[in-house]
Amino acid sequence: MKKEFINISAYKFVDLKNLDQRKAELSPLCKKLNLKGTILLSLEGINMFLAGTRHSIDVFVEHIQSQPEFSGISVKESVSDHQPFSRMLVRLKKEIISMGIAAIRPKQKTSPKISAVQLKQWLDSGKELTLLDVRNDYEIEVGTFVNAVPVGVDHFRRFPKATKLLPPAMKEKPVVMFCTGGIRCEKAGPWMEEEGFSEVYQLDGGILKYFEECGGAHYDGDCFVFDKRVAVDSQLNETDVQQCYACQAILTAEEQQSDQYLPPHSCPQCYRTADQKMADLLAERENLMALATTPLPGKAPYNNVRPMNVPLRFDRKTAIEFLSGMHAHLGTEYWQLECDENRVIYKGEPIAANLPVRSGWRVEHLVPQTTEPDVNNQVGFLYEDDVLIAVNKPAPLPMHPCGRFNRNTLSHFVSHVYSGEQIRVLHRLDANTTGVVIMARKKSAAQVVQPQFVNNEVVKTYIARVVGNPEDGQFDCSAPISSGASRAGSRTVDEKGLPSFTQFRVLERFEDGTSLIECLPKTGRTNQIRLHLAHLGLPIKGDQTYASVNGKSDKQTIDIDEPPMCLHAWKIELSHPLTKKQIEIVATPPSWIAV
Repeated sequence: MKKEFINISAYKFVDLKNLDQRKAELSPLCKKLNLKGTILLSLEGINMFLAGTRHSIDVFVEHIQSQPEFSGISVKESVSDHQPFSRMLVRLKKEIISMGIAAIRPKQKTSPKISAVQLKQWLDSGKELTLLDVRNDYEIEVGTFVNAVPVGVDHFRRFPKATKLLPPAMKEKPVVMFCTGGIRCEKAGPWMEEEGFSEVYQLDGGILKYFEECGGAHYDGDCFVFDKRVAVDSQLNETDVQQCYACQAILTAEEQQSDQYLPPHSCPQCYRTADQKMADLLAERENLMALATTPLPGKAPYNNVRPMNVPLRFDRKTAIEFLSGMHAHLGTEYWQLECDENRVIYKGEPIAANLPVRSGWRVEHLVPQTTEPDVNNQVGFLYEDDVLIAVNKPAPLPMHPCGRFNRNTLSHFVSHVYSGEQIRVLHRLDANTTGVVIMARKKSAAQVVQPQFVNNEVVKTYIARVVGNPEDGQFDCSAPISSGASRAGSRTVDEKGLPSFTQFRVLERFEDGTSLIECLPKTGRTNQIRLHLAHLGLPIKGDQTYASVNGKSDKQTIDIDEPPMCLHAWKIELSHPLTKKQIEIVATPPSWIAV
């Protein structure tokens, strides 16, 4: 013989005090009686849903009703063959049913109640009235009174706003509100009266009381309940209706047989393929990125502290020698003034220009009221899993803090989207280059993938639009590249430089004298593709640094309103640090590819 459980629901609006003491009394009592469910206590009253054996429920109800403030509390019962609740909670709340309108106090005023029997008589006789279902939409989907008007909410807190959208004509006719057990109507009624509804009633005891006294007359379907039973029929028996834990959709018996019903993760109404889930996740990341970078973080003036580490070659040199040597383009006079203005700092204290510095010191340069140039913040997200991230970097956008940029950089942007994580960028693109950037979410992943870049094991494919038309459809360049930076961080072809090799293939030739080139760098030197193409007499369109062999501009990052540099990191193929399988990340090229 199956064990029988008695399910009860009850509420009462009454001024309560000593809530902590009441909780301290009820929690051990429920535990002793082996009851499960929820009891909500607030200054406005009590609301409870409990289940247990007949004996335990009777003992508990007798205890509650013996207290003067709960005398006469109405208790609704139903029966199940299993415990519909998983745990016992006694909670203190601001409201026992949340609507968020402090002025609505059911203990002081509520709408007149109509009994279940009286409502049935009205419906039998065809009395002109409006049945208003104040429950959530997903509850109504399980069942409601015939011709009832749904208020249209997914949470009762939205009820006040929803009533303003009801037809004005409803205010002139009788309205009978109903919910599961009646508690929501206790607050809904007074609010509707304040909104000008002339004749408002609430169904006493709600749908459950109606089922108990009148069965299913004038009702279509079942009644949603907030426990494991999900729904009960007009005889107060559990039905085969289920609710998806993930999306709260109500599921028919047929939907429960679907391969897409994977409780508690998904159902046919919210099931997503792996690709769909990835698309949803990436779209969410892009939304977060837009919020974090609008307006641009570096647009508002701020006090920028720029760190500088003293290398060995400047050990025991003066501060002015170190600063001028590291940043010669700014000049000695600039650094002398910065020292005189106490804006060069070590360990929190300003240092003089003639102070000897030591190798390994971290010197900070304070740049007050910094504002940074505008950049492109349209970062696209291409891939994400537990250890890797791939984005489509726009341009102009520097990768890391440098020069004129600190907050308006990709690394700073990403830190806001992945707050609390230390994201490691595994390779670099020039500020003016667009395309795939790979990042690691974990140090262990970085330790596996980073060597793939260092050892040229990553297959990188770029697309460039160059000025000129190559004679051959396929060609290459092996010009060695200088190991050190010259003007503005640029590199030069240097016979004594580092070995470098790039393969090229013509994809398309345009009437304007430009060509679309596929570029495959086999080594990973700084500015390799740009310098090799310029060296071959095919400079990348929009490249202000390598537009000629001798170069034209000292500015590393173009302004946002200038023509783009037409170089795009199109594809990256690497070995995944966990699965060891080859994965390919592709970034859709910018519009210049066909303009």
